[in-house]
Amino acid sequence: MNTSLLIAADALTVLGMVGLGVIALIGLILLIMISQYLQLWLQAFLSGAPVSLLDLIMMRLRKVPPSAIVLNRIMAKKAGIEVPSNLLEAHFMAGGRIDRVIRAMIAAEKAKIDLGWDRATGIDLAGRDILEAVKTSVDPKVIDCPNQAGAKTTVDAVAQDGIQLRCKARVTVRTAIARLVGGATEETIIARVGEGIIATIGAAQNHKVVLEQPDRISKTVLAKGLDSGTAFEILSIDISEIDVGENIGANLQTAQAEADSKRFQAMAEQRRAAAVAQEAEYQAESQKNRALVVLAEADVPKAIAEALKSGKLGVMDLYRMNNMQSDTDMRKSIGTSGS
Repeated sequence: MNTSLLIAADALTVLGMVGLGVIALIGLILLIMISQYLQLWLQAFLSGAPVSLLDLIMMRLRKVPPSAIVLNRIMAKKAGIEVPSNLLEAHFMAGGRIDRVIRAMIAAEKAKIDLGWDRATGIDLAGRDILEAVKTSVDPKVIDCPNQAGAKTTVDAVAQDGIQLRCKARVTVRTAIARLVGGATEETIIARVGEGIIATIGAAQNHKVVLEQPDRISKTVLAKGLDSGTAFEILSIDISEIDVGENIGANLQTAQAEADSKRFQAMAEQRRAAAVAQEAEYQAESQKNRALVVLAEADVPKAIAEALKSGKLGVMDLYRMNNMQSDTDMRKSIGTSGS
C-alpha cells in the first residue's frame, strides 16, 4: 500500500515538473515574441512619443511594420508635430508613404508652409510626391520649354513678315501646395508657354523686333496668367535661345505660284483641246457640205437632159452654156498658174 502511494506521488511529481516545464517554455516563447517589441516600446516611451505594447503587437497582426510607425512618430514628435500612431497606421494601410508624408510635413513646418495631416495624406494618396512638392515650393525648379527630351527641341513660330523664329524658353515655377490636388502638371505649363510664345511672335509685325527685344515675349506670356488651374506658380519665363529659321512667307508664295502655274496650264490645255475639237467639227461640217455640192452637181446633167427633151432648152443654148463653162475653167486655170 505504501509502495503504491509512493509511486503515485512520484508520478504527480513528474507531471508537475513536466507542467512547469511546459509553462516555462510557453513563457519563454512569449518573452521572445514580446522582446522584439520591447525595444520599440522603450524607444518610443523615452522619445516622448509613446506607443502601447499591445498596439505594437496588433500592428504586426495587421501586417503593418511597427518599426516604420514608431520611427516616423518619433521623427514627427521631435519636430514638434503630433501625429497619433493610429493615423500613421491607417495611412500605411491605405497605401500611403508615411515616411515621405512626415518628412514633407517637417519641411513645411520649418519653411512656414501650411500643410496639415489631412492635406498631406490626401496629396500622397492622390499619387503626387508630397515631399518633392514641398521641396519645389521652397526651392523653385526650372522647366525647359519645350521638353528637350521630346521630338521637338524648339518652339517654332512665324512673324507677320513671313520669317520663322525658333525659340527655347526656361520657366521657373514654384509648387502651389493649395492647388496640388487637382492641379495640372508640368506638361500643361510647357504647352501653355509654348502656345503663348507662338501667339506673341505671330502678332509681331517684323521678326527683327522680336530679335531686338526677346524679353517682350517673356513679359507678354507671363502676363497671361498661364499658371491658372495648375499645381504651380510661374515665377519667370526667360527666352534662353532664339534663332531665325526659314522664310515661310516666301516658301508659301513660291508654292502658290507653282500651283497657279499648274492651274493655268491645265486651263490652257483645256481650251486647246476644246479648239481642236471645234476644228474637227468644222472639218466634218465642210466635208458634209462638199458631199451635198457633189450630189447637187450630179443632178445638173439630169436636169439638162430633161430640159432638152421637154424643149425648154435648145441645142444652141447648151453650146453657149458649155462655151461659157470652158471659158470659166480656162480663166481659173490661168489665174491659178499666175499665182
